[in-house]
Amino acid sequence: MKTLIAIALVIAGASGASAQYLGQSRGSSGLSGTGSNPSSHYVSPHVTSQGTYVPGYQQTNPNSTQLDNFGTRGNVNPYTGSIGTRGARY
Repeated sequence: MKTLIAIALVIAGASGASAQYLGQSRGSSGLSGTGSNPSSHYVSPHVTSQGTYVPGYQQTNPNSTQLDNFGTRGNVNPYTGSIGTRGARY
């Protein structure tokens, strides 16, 4: 029984460590997210010039960096729960 508890604690500790590491990961660009920007706004649904319908969504407010955008690698979109996958260009 003690062995089973020890294994459970090791697994729980490893998964907790990976969750904390998420915001500090490094991508191929060498840049990573710094945590999502707490300021955001709603973008209304619209149709692009090519005729593609885009549903409404939350977007981070513009600032001088892409490191805090929801879609940047290492950040999490609090509205959808999705993890960012893009590298920051600046």
